[in-house]
Amino acid sequence: MKNLLVTIPALCILACGTQKETSSTPVVNKTSTSVATTYANTITAAEMKTDLYIYASDEFEGRDTGEPGQKKAVEFLKKEYQKMNIPSAFEGDDYFQEIPVAYFEGKAKNDSENVLAYIKGTEKPEEVLVISAHLDHVGHHDGKIYNGADDDGSGTVALLEIAEAFKKAKENGDGPKRSVLILHVTGEEKGLFGSRYYAENPVFPLENTIANINVDMIGRVDPEHKDNENYIYVIGADRLSTQLDETVTNANKNLSEFTLDYKYNDRNDPQRIYYRSDHYNFAKKGIPSVFFFSGIHEDYHQPTDTPDKINYPLMTKRTKLIFHTAWDLVNRTDRIKVDRDGN
Repeated sequence: MKNLLVTIPALCILACGTQKETSSTPVVNKTSTSVATTYANTITAAEMKTDLYIYASDEFEGRDTGEPGQKKAVEFLKKEYQKMNIPSAFEGDDYFQEIPVAYFEGKAKNDSENVLAYIKGTEKPEEVLVISAHLDHVGHHDGKIYNGADDDGSGTVALLEIAEAFKKAKENGDGPKRSVLILHVTGEEKGLFGSRYYAENPVFPLENTIANINVDMIGRVDPEHKDNENYIYVIGADRLSTQLDETVTNANKNLSEFTLDYKYNDRNDPQRIYYRSDHYNFAKKGIPSVFFFSGIHEDYHQPTDTPDKINYPLMTKRTKLIFHTAWDLVNRTDRIKVDRDGN
């Protein structure tokens, strides 16, 4: 997650967490829920752990934007999608949306790239759900590698698992009805550059983009929840669409029973978390967006953010909630509506 210019210590958080209930939650189609659960159960802690120990290893040198470690990271992602037979959003073997170095406003030394994988919808392929996570981190400094296992290795490997679950559903004739774009964005730590570039140069028309689900740091437990780890922060879901917020609540109510903590969704949040990850560049374009997050911990932006500290069973449960939210969005009869102004 992008750092603030003026940081606020993680342990000095002012507001208290809240659990929000929506007033008009729709009834879930039980058959659809059962099918979704079948594919959600293909998401495993063992696979995510294997991938994260590679992705957040010293070999990737902290994945600084445009640097050799980040290039290794995008090649890793490309090869994983190829192994799963999940195609690119482009033709052939090109999974990369190239971003020229000039776009980074002097904050990177080389060109960089987003990674795009694509699962075409079976009934309404022109409508697209974007599921995003940032692939970069802050590199290495003073001889120490900042591996970024939680930030955002956790979101990155979650996307791999979600993509695989949708791919298996499609192979078995179970949708998705709408298309799913898996979008790994670069340059988030430099200032949300990769997601901004996609929003300004979309591969699929933004008017056909039904929503964005953004996943950034879902692998740890923050100090506020040390006595109750069964939570997830939900940020932005109600800003543009009440139906998106209801979809998240409904998926949780019927499947996971997490505490949905809306603390960082507060318009007066002193840390301004809503503005600090990649969903924001979609929300600015009027696209309903939700950011799933597990909070700031003592290893945030430190070389100690390593894969051995990830809570893999909990991260798996959170990933399943995200998958169920995505499943509802792409398989519902009508696309969700924009019925709020975002303020």
